[in-house]
Amino acid sequence: MSNTRTRNSILPSLKWLSDQDPSVPINVKDWLMEPGSMTRRFEHHCAQIHVDPQRECFITHDKLEEEAEHLPKTSRYWLREIVLIGDNQPWLLGRTVIPQETLDDHNQLTNLGKLPLGHYLFNNKELTRDYIHIGRKDALWARRSRLRLADKPLLLTELFLTASPIYKTDPI
Repeated sequence: MSNTRTRNSILPSLKWLSDQDPSVPINVKDWLMEPGSMTRRFEHHCAQIHVDPQRECFITHDKLEEEAEHLPKTSRYWLREIVLIGDNQPWLLGRTVIPQETLDDHNQLTNLGKLPLGHYLFNNKELTRDYIHIGRKDALWARRSRLRLADKPLLLTELFLTASPIYKTDPI
C-alpha cells in the first residue's frame, strides 16, 4: 500500500490497496475493474456527459512524484486533469500523464480539449492495459491504470466522486 501525493493536482493524496484487500464491495469492484471505456459506461447512466478540463500542459520528470514509478524517464510529459460531469453533476476527477515518446505517434492527445480521453483511446486498435490498481480517499474510490498505445505507456488516475453511479447498488 502506498500513498500518492499529487501536490498542485486536482486529485488529493490517494491510498493504493493491495490486490488481496477484501474491503472493496462487489458492485464497486465491478466498476473499478471495468476493462473498457469508463466514459462509455457512464453514458449508460445519464443523458449527457461532458469534460471540464482543469489543466493541460507539459511537465518535467521531477513533477511526477509517485507516478514516476509507473512511467519511463523522458524529457517531458503531457499532463491533463479534468472533471467528468454527468447530467450536470461532477462524477470523476481524472489525471492523465503521457510521456513524450507516446505523444510522438499520438500527438492528438494534447488537443483533446473537452473530448473524453476514452473516446480517443478505446477507438484505437493498438490500445492495451497493463494493470488496474484500486485506491481510496476516505469514502471515495479510485483507480490507476497504465495503458499502452502501440506499446508506449500512459498513466490514468481516476477518483470517483460522490455523485458517480459507481456508488449505486446496480453493478451495471
